[in-house]
Amino acid sequence: MSMSDLQVFATVAAFIAFISIAWWAYSPKNKQRFEEDAQLALDDDMTASSISHVGNKDNI
Repeated sequence: MSMSDLQVFATVAAFIAFISIAWWAYSPKNKQRFEEDAQLALDDDMTASSISHVGNKDNI
């Protein structure tokens, strides 16, 4: 197998990966989940104090 064969294989694999990720991101079954996730930053339910404690290991 020559170097050009490996380059062709890598290019085709990268293209397939790109198409797969784009298909997953724009598939209708994920639309509602992504819309809910987009609204998380805008939610007022989470207060500033609860945000400051996220990931703090001292509170365990």
